[in-house]
Amino acid sequence: MPESPYHTLSITRDGPEGGVVTVTLDHPPMNLLDLALMGDLDRLGRELEGDPSARAVVFQSANPDYFIAHADVELIQRLPAEAPPRSSELSFFHGIVERYRTLPCVTIGAIEGRARGGGSEFLLSLDLRFGAWGSCILGQPEVALGILPGGSGTQRLPRLMGRGRALEAILGCADFDAELAERYGWINRALPASELRTFVADLAARIASFPREAVALAKRSVDAAEGTTREGLLEEAHLFNQLVATPEARRRMTAFLASGGQDPKQELDLEPVLEQLTRS
Repeated sequence: MPESPYHTLSITRDGPEGGVVTVTLDHPPMNLLDLALMGDLDRLGRELEGDPSARAVVFQSANPDYFIAHADVELIQRLPAEAPPRSSELSFFHGIVERYRTLPCVTIGAIEGRARGGGSEFLLSLDLRFGAWGSCILGQPEVALGILPGGSGTQRLPRLMGRGRALEAILGCADFDAELAERYGWINRALPASELRTFVADLAARIASFPREAVALAKRSVDAAEGTTREGLLEEAHLFNQLVATPEARRRMTAFLASGGQDPKQELDLEPVLEQLTRS
């Protein structure tokens, strides 16, 4: 796998035979999940899928304030104003996150900064997530914009934290810090910021030292304990497309952008923007 063909990611490899792949998201000013970042994540996932030397993949951010801000709302606004029929094929982004979930190697998120919406959903597709105290912020603000988490959040959060807590996160649209995210099951552990990357690197190296086939088949066996994710993703995409086509969602997404949504400084504290949407 080449080490620098990406516009929004940087890749390094360590350990025996380069088995530990560290991916640093670097897409200023806020690691917005736009077409450029999605394209790079799609390409990386396909290359990892075909790379037998990759045994552990760690994702981190070059931006201390943002892991991945969220999906580009301006891009969502370009989706059809009339909801298409329910599809039998996964959407582009669903395909990306499902590929990461099913890779035959372990994938780990070292979360510093904010990961809301599609950023949270990308992390939910990884096998393991660890967040830094005082830095890691997770949230699903989509319902406040008149839509729903359409990048796998409605399917993955209930599997992790149960229906009630998932609905609290999805319908409440509030930020979760690392400690609360750990308590709810959104992340595996919350760690001091000074320890996060060392802990994750050590864990990745440990897992990478084990037989790759054993890791891959252990993942498959654990996944067999759940119902089918694919059907859930297809239903999520269908309902998301219905909501995106509503006038109220269009109005709220426009208001979100006009109120400072997708401005890196404003999004450090997104609550005032969402609060304004509740009054509009």
